[in-house]
Amino acid sequence: MKKLLLTCALAATLPAGSAIAGSHGVSACLITKTETNPFFVKMREGAVAAAEELGISLTTASGQFDTDVEAQVAAIEACVANGASGILITPAQSAAVVPAVMAAREAGLLVIALDTPLEPIDAADATFATDNFEAGRLIGAWAAGTMGDTSGALIAGLNIDPSQPSVGVLRNQGFMAGFGIELNDPNRWGDEDDPRIVGNDVTQGSPEGGRTAMENLLAINPDINVVYGINEPAAAGAWEALKAMGADKDEILITGVDGGCAGVRDVEAGIIDATAQQYPLRMAALGIQAIADYAADGSLPENTPGKNFYDTGVALITDHPVDGVPSISVSEGLELCWG
Repeated sequence: MKKLLLTCALAATLPAGSAIAGSHGVSACLITKTETNPFFVKMREGAVAAAEELGISLTTASGQFDTDVEAQVAAIEACVANGASGILITPAQSAAVVPAVMAAREAGLLVIALDTPLEPIDAADATFATDNFEAGRLIGAWAAGTMGDTSGALIAGLNIDPSQPSVGVLRNQGFMAGFGIELNDPNRWGDEDDPRIVGNDVTQGSPEGGRTAMENLLAINPDINVVYGINEPAAAGAWEALKAMGADKDEILITGVDGGCAGVRDVEAGIIDATAQQYPLRMAALGIQAIADYAADGSLPENTPGKNFYDTGVALITDHPVDGVPSISVSEGLELCWG
């Protein structure tokens, strides 16, 4: 079993007879994909602050990499064993953690997915997330609006993982729809037959992965002029590959999603042209409040009207706005960024 990355003790390391309990006897677990990604660091900050305010004891855990299902399953089982009231989880793989999540719910815990929906989404009691399809749609619509005539577009899709976790699918398909690409199966990326798509590759959400994926796609067509990035590190890595090929940045549009401070600064520097910002601190804080409410009276979170999850907000960031595509400036994005 992989060693869990814990910031508080879990079952395997608790002394005999110990329990996780706050001043009101309510405890919660936050399980993220990793502990080093600034997105999850900010999420943890939001959870810690809300837990302290509400008098809830909080345990946090993560995997060693984004798709570390084994570590997340072990953390879920430890939270159940220690009598937690609820779990907040950003699932490493949307379907793979479902059996452990269902076991936790059967044991009486409230389980809320943060950022990445489970498959199926109702495997969790609730999902607090960015509308990732909308995040993708915003950057896709912005790219199309910026180009004007999109008939000459040559698109590179930089995704996260071959397993196609739901967050990656939603962002990719949102981008394609926003750009004007006809979708086939909206639950999968890569099955579109539009000739403007050069291809898709995976990055694991890292700069190194983005560079390698971009190199692979440039080998297919060196004239790529539109880049969809699953996140800003992958998008920045794509530019490194393009720059090494002697590409002219003025002739290429590079987009991303997340809105971390480093990513927004890359927009400011012109490395990335536009990004969609999400708000992890708010997700986690709302999740802790929901666990407190559930422990108090059994109440369950309600979805945003018209959606099957609670939408925690998204904003397009660019200093080159397009009519009909709402956005905020880079300076505004820097005030709201994380990391």
